Amino acid sequence: MVKNLGATNSIFNQFIAELRSSEIQADRMRFRRNLERVGEIFAYEISKTFEYNPTEITTPLGVAEIPLFNNQPVLATILRAGLPLHQGMLNYFDKAENAFITAYRKYDKNEAFDIRVEYVSSPDINGKIVILTDPMLATGASIVKSIKSLLALGMPKHIHIVSALASIEGIEYVKRHLSLHNLNIWVGAIDDELTAQAYIVPGLGDAGDLAFGKKSD
Repeated sequence: MVKNLGATNSIFNQFIAELRSSEIQADRMRFRRNLERVGEIFAYEISKTFEYNPTEITTPLGVAEIPLFNNQPVLATILRAGLPLHQGMLNYFDKAENAFITAYRKYDKNEAFDIRVEYVSSPDINGKIVILTDPMLATGASIVKSIKSLLALGMPKHIHIVSALASIEGIEYVKRHLSLHNLNIWVGAIDDELTAQAYIVPGLGDAGDLAFGKKSD
């Protein structure tokens, strides 16, 4: 299932608009904060899919019964660009365990690239809900390799992929290469095109560079 939060009118689209704006992007701190706010909204929406149990809470004046979820998700992200989006999720799922993956584009002299995954740090994910964040779902290759790296460690109960922006091509790639019944994709907007360098158009640019500064070659 693909859930596009930007398809419904809400304050969420204000944050997506600011992430896209070349003028507002000049404020690196605001760019990171907007990714964080987007992550918080994704966390709220995903929490609606969890299983809840009635729980008695003692107040100063009595006992209230409130439905709560008992099992915190595992929050995973792709370094470095995913960190602000991940932090937004962590602001809401503040007791969650966390996983970190290094996945990056390795270019050759002809500007072609493949995705390298060099490091995975993860808790036990067997039978748990895993939420993987990456701001841009462009070709889909980073997401697929990252999920497969996690699946080599165990089988989650459910997997949620979260991206601020996605391309149609990237979403279809994920669907083709991850034929899992327990997989949902959450996005803030879906764009039609990829450039020859596999950047989303109109997109927003390089999320990692905008959040943390340009990398040296």
